[in-house]
Amino acid sequence: MNRLQPIYDIAELCAKKGITQAIMCPGSRCAPLTLAFSRHAHINTKTISDERSAAFIGLGIAQQTQQPTVLICTSGSAAYNFSPAIAEAFFQEVPLLILTADRPKEWIDQWDGQTIRQTNIFGGHVKKSFTLPEDYSHADSIWFINRTINEAINLSKEYPQGPVHVNIPLREPLYPAKGETIAASTDIRVIAENNSMLSVSENEKEELTLALKSFTKVLIAAGQQGYNDGLIKIVDRFSKRHHATVVGDVISNFHGSENTIRLADSILAHCTNSVKESLKPELLITFGKSVISKNLKLFLRQYKPTEHWHIQPAGNVPDTFQSLTKIIRSTPKKFFEDLLGADADVTFNHQKKENYSRLWQAEEHRIQLVQQQYFKTDSFSELNLLKSVITELPLRCNLHLSNSMAVRYANMIGIPFNQKGVHVYANRGTSGIDGCTSTAVGHSFSSDIPTILVTGDLAFFYDRNAFWHNYKMPNLHIVVINNQGGIIFSMIDGPGNLPESAEYFVTHQNLTAKNLAEEFKLDYISLDSSKKIKNSLKDFFDFNGKTKILEIKSDQQVAKETFTQFNLQIKKGYDA
Repeated sequence: MNRLQPIYDIAELCAKKGITQAIMCPGSRCAPLTLAFSRHAHINTKTISDERSAAFIGLGIAQQTQQPTVLICTSGSAAYNFSPAIAEAFFQEVPLLILTADRPKEWIDQWDGQTIRQTNIFGGHVKKSFTLPEDYSHADSIWFINRTINEAINLSKEYPQGPVHVNIPLREPLYPAKGETIAASTDIRVIAENNSMLSVSENEKEELTLALKSFTKVLIAAGQQGYNDGLIKIVDRFSKRHHATVVGDVISNFHGSENTIRLADSILAHCTNSVKESLKPELLITFGKSVISKNLKLFLRQYKPTEHWHIQPAGNVPDTFQSLTKIIRSTPKKFFEDLLGADADVTFNHQKKENYSRLWQAEEHRIQLVQQQYFKTDSFSELNLLKSVITELPLRCNLHLSNSMAVRYANMIGIPFNQKGVHVYANRGTSGIDGCTSTAVGHSFSSDIPTILVTGDLAFFYDRNAFWHNYKMPNLHIVVINNQGGIIFSMIDGPGNLPESAEYFVTHQNLTAKNLAEEFKLDYISLDSSKKIKNSLKDFFDFNGKTKILEIKSDQQVAKETFTQFNLQIKKGYDA
C-alpha cells in the first residue's frame, strides 16, 4: 500500500458522499491533498492564491450548491487566513470541510518553517475540529482517518449546517516518487447518516392551536435565509388563514410573498409611539437567522410580545428580541403545514386579528407612497441609482449585497413581489466587509445564473484579490458605489459629528475601479451623470460573456443629504 494512501482516499470519500467542489491554495505541505483532489475525475477543483479570498469563494460555492465545499491549504499562517470566511460560514450555517496540512507535532514550537499551533485553530467558529494521526500505516490509523472524514462530512451537513475542520499532519516526502501512481482504494467505507427533521407532535399541535386562537395580534418575523418557494407559499397561506402579519427584510428572501411587510425598518424608524403601540404583537413567531433592521429589533425589545415562539429543528437558539418563551423543534415549513389545518377563529377575535393585519398593511402602503413620490425625481444619487439597478435586475438572478450601506440601501428600497426570481445573498453572519466580492465570485463559479454584486468602494477594494485567479466569470456583473470612503460612519449616530470622523471613521480613499478593471481585464462602465444612466444600465445588463464593473461615482455630501431627505420625507408623513 502507498504510504499516503489513507490521505489520497479522502478525495474519493468526499466524492462518494456527494462533494463535488474543492478550493485549493498553493503550498507544499498540502501536496498529497492537492494531488488527490485535482486528479479526481468527479471533483471540480480551483486554485486560489489568497487564502482569505479562497475561503470566501468556497463559502459562495457552498451557498449556491447547498453542499459542503472543501477548502485545502498548507501549514502555518495560511490556515489563519481562512478564519474570516469560516466565522461567516459558522454564523450563516453554510457547510464547509476545511482540510489544513500541518507539520508533525514534534516540530511544533521548534522554530521550524511554516509551523504554528494549528490544533483547534478556529476555536468556537467551527462545529468541531479533528486532528488526524501522523502514522498512516497501522490498521487502526487507517480506520480512524476514514471514520473521522465520514464524521466530519456528516457533521457539516447536519442541521445547523456549518464548517468542520480536519487538521492533517504530514511527513515528508510529500510528493510521489517517480513512477508512483495516485489512485483511490476500491473498498472505501462510507458511513451514511439520515437527517430526519422533526415536526410538531399531535399533543403539541393541539396545544399550539389553542394558543394561536387566543392571540389577536400575531406577527411572523422571517430572518435571513435562502429563497424557499415552498416555505413562502405555506407561510402565505397560514398568514391569510389566521390573519397573521409577516415581516421580512431584504435578506429574508420573503419578497416572493405579496403580503410580506418589506419596509418595516422605515415604518418603525419614523412612526409615532402610539402607532408602535398599535403594532405591538401579542404572539411573535420567528424563524431564520438574523435581521438587518435595528429598528425592528429595538421595537420588539421595547414592545415585547406576550409569547415568542422560535422555530428551529436543532442547535443553539438566540434570544434576539429578549422575549423568547417557546422553542419549537421543527422545520419552519413543517410547523406552518402542521398548524395550517387548525380552524380559523370565527369569533369576535377574528375581526381584531384582521384589523391588526390591516394596520401593518396601511403603514406599508404609507411608506410605498412616499417612495413612489420620492423616486420620481431625477436626482443623481446613490439611493436613486440603486433603485434603478434593482428595477432593471434580470427576472432570475443572484443578488449579492455587500455590508455597510449597500445592504441597507437595498433594504430601504425593498424588492417587489414581481421580482421573486431575484434571490438575495449577503454576508450577515458576521456582517464584515471582507469577502463580499469573493463570495459572489464563488456563486459565479458554480452557477450559470446571472450574479449581480452591489458593493461599496471600501468593501470592493478590501477584497480585490477576489479577481486574482485564472478562471472566467462570464455571468458576474458588479456595481461599485464609489463615494471614496465608508460613508455609513457619517450617517449613523455617533461618529458623524466627531472631528476625527473624516480620517479615522469615514477613511477617505482615492482609488477607482477603472484601474482594477484594466489590471484584471474586466469590462468597465463609468456612471457619473444623469445623462448616462439609461445607456450605462443597458450596457451593464447585457450579459455577453464578460465580467463587468459599473462604477457609480458618487459624492459623499450628496449621498448624505439624499439619505437625510429621504428619511425626512417619510417622517413628514407621520408628523402631518
